[in-house]
Amino acid sequence: MTEDFEPMAIGPAARRGTRAVTIRWGARSVIVGGTQPVRVQSMTNTDTADAIGTAIQVKELAQAGSEVVRITVDTGEAAAAVPAIRAQLDRMGVDVPLVGDFHFNGHKLLSRYPECAQALSKYRINPGNVGAGSRRDDNFAQMIEIACRLGKPVRIGVNWGSLDQQLLARLMDENAARRVPWEARQVMREALVTSALDSAARAEQLGLPGDAIILSAKVSQVQDLLAVYRELARRCDYPLHLGLTEAGMGSKGIVASSAALAVLLQEGIGDTIRVSLTPDPGGPRTREVVVAQEILQTMGLRAFTPQVTACPGCGRTSSTYFQELTARIEAYLRRQMPLWRGRYPGVETMQVAVMGCVVNGPGESAHADVGISLPGSGEAPVAPVFVDGQRTVTLKGERIAEEFEALVEEYVARRYGAAQATDARPAG
Repeated sequence: MTEDFEPMAIGPAARRGTRAVTIRWGARSVIVGGTQPVRVQSMTNTDTADAIGTAIQVKELAQAGSEVVRITVDTGEAAAAVPAIRAQLDRMGVDVPLVGDFHFNGHKLLSRYPECAQALSKYRINPGNVGAGSRRDDNFAQMIEIACRLGKPVRIGVNWGSLDQQLLARLMDENAARRVPWEARQVMREALVTSALDSAARAEQLGLPGDAIILSAKVSQVQDLLAVYRELARRCDYPLHLGLTEAGMGSKGIVASSAALAVLLQEGIGDTIRVSLTPDPGGPRTREVVVAQEILQTMGLRAFTPQVTACPGCGRTSSTYFQELTARIEAYLRRQMPLWRGRYPGVETMQVAVMGCVVNGPGESAHADVGISLPGSGEAPVAPVFVDGQRTVTLKGERIAEEFEALVEEYVARRYGAAQATDARPAG
């Protein structure tokens, strides 16, 4: 190794110094920006006027790990239901902050339904959908003034599909006058950034504190998202909410969101994220929360639940048992986390390995906190278990899954329960 050798960088770039915005409900505070971890957000897809149905889905999202939940407020019926939703959540012991998503008529709803305005912890305003001309300025001002009076933070959320057309026309005219005009896509990107920054400046002029403003600029293409957020991060210090809008369904939506968000997060850009997945028919809304958590945990930015390392399978693994065991263990770990989270601090960082044959099985299992190496094709029908790098027991027979789960449970109680006991022990 030469003396001028530079070690490779480890981990994402340092987070940029952004302002910190506090989102409150009761005794619960979620701080976005500053030195805080990247937060996970989600959004319901229920009819908000159905207070019970919406409260149930909010609870599911919160239990899955969403730290802030957004709900649509688009009609008088929806606005009237918001206090009932909040009250139902409070009765269920769910203190997650609620964000009202407003388009077109938000100024009217917030004015006509003051209990709705009070029950929400934050407002999302799309400056492209608050009116045109002087009505746009008046409607925007009305919403900001309510936020100021009630002490509510605001996310100014610009969207590719609903840009302020007057602003876009002005930028197009300015571009036409350039000696070397930009491509139309560049103008669109600049319009997103300008709309967000101009709206934030206007909100501050109206009295909204700078530390009560979060910005977002949603697009549906990865390269556009990267370009827009890099420019926003360069030109402001507001916390930024990341998300690829209309990401799509299934693997397409997951891959697109992961590709876009991972690059920005690696560069230190972004303070909250949402993964906007189209749910499978009848599929759980909580999937978007799980994917968002997995992006952050895979990148080493946060830990939410123990991670499972598993081999993909090959010609040496004719049995599907290791696949079934992997799925079972992943479901078991996620199912146990609500119980473990308060009882065993740090358990979310645990690494578990479920491997399918002798090639990489023992090595990967030894690298994990707890690992099992299942027999591959032609191997002896035994499964050695490794704990903290050491081979401990060998499992075989029909109850390997149950016995391995019991070993994991025992390990969690011993390692993370002991840590809690040490922390609780009085000094001296």
